[in-house]
Amino acid sequence: MADKGNLKIQVNSTIGYVPVRNATISISYTGESDQVLEEVTTDQNGQTEEVALDAPPVEYSLSPSENQPYSEYNLHVTAPDYEPVTISGAQILADTNGLQNVSMVPLETASTTLDNIVIGPHTLWGDYPPKIAEDEIKPVNESGEIVLSRVVIPEFVIVHDGAITDQTAQNYYVRYKDYIKNVAACEVYSTWPRSTLEANILAIMSFTLNRVYTEWYRNKGHDFTITSSTAYDHKWINGKTTYDSINTIVDEIFASYLSRPNVRQPILTQYCDGKRVSCPEWMTQWGSKYLGDQGYTPIEILRYYYGESMYINTAEQISGIPSSWPGYDLTIGSTGDKVRQMQEQLNRIAKDYPSIPTIPVDGTYGQQTADAVRVFQNVFGLGQTGVVDYPTWYKISEIYVAVSRIAELNP
Repeated sequence: MADKGNLKIQVNSTIGYVPVRNATISISYTGESDQVLEEVTTDQNGQTEEVALDAPPVEYSLSPSENQPYSEYNLHVTAPDYEPVTISGAQILADTNGLQNVSMVPLETASTTLDNIVIGPHTLWGDYPPKIAEDEIKPVNESGEIVLSRVVIPEFVIVHDGAITDQTAQNYYVRYKDYIKNVAACEVYSTWPRSTLEANILAIMSFTLNRVYTEWYRNKGHDFTITSSTAYDHKWINGKTTYDSINTIVDEIFASYLSRPNVRQPILTQYCDGKRVSCPEWMTQWGSKYLGDQGYTPIEILRYYYGESMYINTAEQISGIPSSWPGYDLTIGSTGDKVRQMQEQLNRIAKDYPSIPTIPVDGTYGQQTADAVRVFQNVFGLGQTGVVDYPTWYKISEIYVAVSRIAELNP
């Protein structure tokens, strides 16, 4: 393995989303778990430093190859007062920054020992069933059907981790943005061009929001939003490693979806890999990669496959946040209630993430506020500008709700 990829590990408690400090993570090759390559410890924010790990040449992920394009590692995580966690198969690609989120159960609340998390193959490498074709626009006029009056970005989706009929499969409550990041990391390679990643992420989000908007599975008597089966939906893998290139895009455009004129619902944008499976009327993942190489924009890629009538829309409502983005960046010199609210939220977050300095709640965006925002952005993987832009506003809201919620949703 000639190249390197980076991995940062974030460890949080399942209770209250608080960081787990002084957790020890042993890293080994999958298949050689007794030979520890690296051992790292989390800081006061529950994070490790980035660790450089061997990965196959980046070229393996840039075109279909007979060589596996990523390396696989096992992580064994221990911390005082928590159940240990083992993650098998964390995937590292060359020239990428990976993020491995780890949730640990406090010993005082653990009723049973958790199973090890096993991350299965990437969909472009492993053997998964192809998507069963559906109409891209769903009929929603059937009697008794529950359909939302407008497109809403949900706070959580419930993922059924198996086929529709598998009653033994577990349901997981997953934050919407985390779900999209996970699926994108399962479905495309993070080494691909930004425009290709964005086009595929838009397709994933629009498909998911169609399931949400039409209450597709609930109307069939099921208690979940979407499945992890590629035959019906998208691949989602519990514990999947995600990547900065994908995470950044999702944070920037998570309220977007794809529309056609005079159609209220998000479009069910289906796709296939374009190599092992052919789908003439859908986007192909490898084809979208080559268009990205040629300089196509995200909407140009999408229209190449889905037609000129496809356009990007934005949801009017985002669930689970105290207040929507003001519509402009907050920066030094900004004043008002939005600044005050953001300062209050940052101070609450700082109780659990003490590297973030507490600041005066005065509704005035001064240097202290900018410095605190910059530290927050560093902790949560955002560009360290000290400016509260769209991604930063919603990340502050997301973390604030997570740490201040009295009772977490449980499956």
